[in-house]
Amino acid sequence: MSVNTFGRMLRFTTWGESHGPALGAVVDGCPPGLLLSEDKIQPFLDARRPGQSKFTTQRQEPDRVRILSGTFEGQTTGTPISLMIENVDQRPKDYSEVAKAYRPGHADYAYDAKYGLRDYRGGGRSSARETAARVAAGAVARLVIPEVVVIGWVAEIGGDAIDPANFDANEIGRNPFFCPDPVAAVRWEKLVDEARLAGSSLGAVVECVATGVPAGWGAPIYAKLDADLAAGMMGINAVKGVEIGDGFAAARLSGEGNADPMRPGNAGPVFTANHAGGIAGGISTGQPVKVRVAFKPTSSILTPVETIDREGNATEIRTKGRHDPCVGIRGVPVVEAMMALVLADHKLLHRGQCG
Repeated sequence: MSVNTFGRMLRFTTWGESHGPALGAVVDGCPPGLLLSEDKIQPFLDARRPGQSKFTTQRQEPDRVRILSGTFEGQTTGTPISLMIENVDQRPKDYSEVAKAYRPGHADYAYDAKYGLRDYRGGGRSSARETAARVAAGAVARLVIPEVVVIGWVAEIGGDAIDPANFDANEIGRNPFFCPDPVAAVRWEKLVDEARLAGSSLGAVVECVATGVPAGWGAPIYAKLDADLAAGMMGINAVKGVEIGDGFAAARLSGEGNADPMRPGNAGPVFTANHAGGIAGGISTGQPVKVRVAFKPTSSILTPVETIDREGNATEIRTKGRHDPCVGIRGVPVVEAMMALVLADHKLLHRGQCG
């Protein structure tokens, strides 16, 4: 079977292809009585929308969302919420060469091996275009967790990282890179532009923090909050690595260095560190939930790469069309959406078991 649904209590199913007539999501399990309209979803889609600068794909998609079901008089009804986004700037002809040969780094060969056929128009379901549906679903999830603030940013592009001393959350929306470090943002303009002009691409690291998550969300074994976060983030197109809290850096610490010491507080323990990323034993601790997500360089590049065709013959391919020189930049709204979707699901799971 082809699994296109994520979540347990708050479930969403995405549908559609990169160059099909439309794509969207069905969100099921949303509580009734929440105020929901297209205007509450659109700002998140606008943040992810392509064609807003020379540092992203020039595909011109308005990404206007339509709510087809699940609301009445501006409120959720508790029934499935169907969301649709039309594709208006399709150019299947850009992929005529892709129909003949596999693009290295893409899922072309893997899809062909699994299904015996593939949608070569931008990769079909494997395209990052699918993530627009997740962002729309994530906007609904945010309504379920009003006590939580989710914020993401790009922490690194092409191996060039931000300086934590320069971190300013207000800067994230002031540049095309979702960068909280204004000095790094200037460097990245040159870095990404050089890759774009060379017909190449760069990878990126996105960080995301959720504050206001109370202690107790998650489960000890098969529904660990960090495991579901990792699964949700790894399910994003082009993601190749996920870290919770210190992640791999924790393996280089001593036991005392990795501990999150606690002191008495008026409203529960006060933590003096957060190496665990706000999750212990699969359950939230009340600290900020922290995730780092690694995006590979965009595989669609103009530089010729050795490959084979469907008959197994050696050839080369250059991927024409409109592609992000750094797909991780527009990954920020997607990472935020998956954070919100996982947390909303676990809030409902916690409420179902513990009241």
